[in-house]
Amino acid sequence: MTIREATAADWPAIWAMFRQVVGAGDAFAYDETTPEEAARQLWAELPAVAFVAEVDGTVVGTYYVRPNQPGRGSHVANAGYMVAAAARGRGLASALCGHSLDTARRLGFRAMQFNFVVSSNEAAVRVWEKHGFAVVGRLPKAFRHAARGFVDALVMYREL
Repeated sequence: MTIREATAADWPAIWAMFRQVVGAGDAFAYDETTPEEAARQLWAELPAVAFVAEVDGTVVGTYYVRPNQPGRGSHVANAGYMVAAAARGRGLASALCGHSLDTARRLGFRAMQFNFVVSSNEAAVRVWEKHGFAVVGRLPKAFRHAARGFVDALVMYREL
């Protein structure tokens, strides 16, 4: 697997993954009707820096890093991750997370915060905890899961 900074040529693969992951309704608060241009602004345009993971020349994962807040909160990074359904269970999310922590340090961030981790996404919670994130807040029934109804969302944080 290779992880590299995304280029404009990667956008079609990122967009396809975005639609797949968001459409499942189990991990991201984005609406499945999010227009492509809005998704591109969220994921791949400044202040976000996007990366992709490739296996045998195929994009199978992506992440972004950006400031969690503007101004006085801009020293804390935020990141989002997506792995194509066909590539799950192979450690890609963990590899993307490790890479994103290195990227955030390189960009001068002092910490990273995940604002909205779906509590029922147990695999993601385990990966983030493995990488040193702690649950610092719980938002009761804040996420409308496509299959489970209302579930909690977690705020997770770690210093860099």
